[in-house]
Amino acid sequence: MKQLVVVSGKGGTGKTSVVASLAHVAAGQSRRVVTADCDVEASNLAILLPGEERTVEPFISGRRALVDADLCIGCCECVQHCRFEAIAVYETAHVDALACEGCGVCALVCADGAIDYKSNKAGRLMESSTRLGPLVHAQLGAAQDRSGKLVAEVRTRAKEVAIRDEIELILIDGPPGIGCPVHAALTGCNLVLVVTEPTPSGEHDLRRVLELVAHFRMRAAVLINKHDLAPEIARRIEELAGRKGARVVGKIPFDRTIPQALARGKLPMEIESFAGPLASAWDAIQGLQDQSMQAGNQNEEQRKIG
Repeated sequence: MKQLVVVSGKGGTGKTSVVASLAHVAAGQSRRVVTADCDVEASNLAILLPGEERTVEPFISGRRALVDADLCIGCCECVQHCRFEAIAVYETAHVDALACEGCGVCALVCADGAIDYKSNKAGRLMESSTRLGPLVHAQLGAAQDRSGKLVAEVRTRAKEVAIRDEIELILIDGPPGIGCPVHAALTGCNLVLVVTEPTPSGEHDLRRVLELVAHFRMRAAVLINKHDLAPEIARRIEELAGRKGARVVGKIPFDRTIPQALARGKLPMEIESFAGPLASAWDAIQGLQDQSMQAGNQNEEQRKIG
C-alpha cells in the first residue's frame, strides 16, 4: 500500500489544495484513492472534497474532574492544590472543564471523596463518501490537546478503510509545522511531499521540515507554489532541496484565477497553469514512491537474511 503525506512548514502554502487536486489527478488516471485529513486543528479538506458523512464517532482522550456536590463541603483543599487553576468554590467546588488537565491531584487531596473523573470527549472522527473516494477526517475540540493521538487515529482509520475497500493509495493532508502531530502523520508513509512558497518564512520552515524528514530517514519531495513571485528565493529553495536530498517535483506559478476558484470551493483543475504542473508533479511523485517501496522491500529482505 502506498501512502503519500503532504506537509508544509507553515500554514497557507496551498497544502490542502494540492492534496485535493492530487486526488483528482489520481481519479482521472482511474486510480482509487483514500484521502485523510490529518490537519485536525484546522480540518478543511472536506470543503474541497464534499461528500456524505458515513460515520461520525467521538474521539475520547484523557479525563476531566467531576465534583459530587452532595459530598463536597467546600473546604477549598482542591483549589489550593490545583496547579492549573481549574477549580473554584461557590459553596461547593466547580471544575472548569477547559482548564482541567485530569492530573488527579484534586481527587487525592479531597478527604471527603467528592471528586471523581469522567472520560473527555476531545473531538470527532468522521468518514465521508466523496466523488473521488473515501475521506477520513477529524476535528479536534476547542482548547483540547492530544492532537497527535487524533492524527494517529485518522491514519489508522484511513488504512482500515483502504484495506476494506481494496484501495492501494492513501493521500494524507498533514498538519503544518514540525511538532508531534506532524510526527504522527509521517509514520509509515512511503514519501513526504513538502509544499512551500518563495518567501523568507517559507524557505526557513522548509529547512526545518526537511531536517525532520531526514531525522526519520524518510524520502522527501518538494513542490514550490507561486514560484514566480520571488524567483531568487525560489532558486534558493531549489538549492536547499538539492542539498537536503529532496527532489523538486514541480513549480506552480501564481495565477489569480486559482485562489478565485478555491474561494468558490472549486478545484482549479481546468486552469492550465495549475493543472499542467500538478500533473507533471504527480508523475514524478509516483516514480519516487515506487523507488521508495522498492528500497523498503530490499531493506526488509536484508533484515530477514541478517
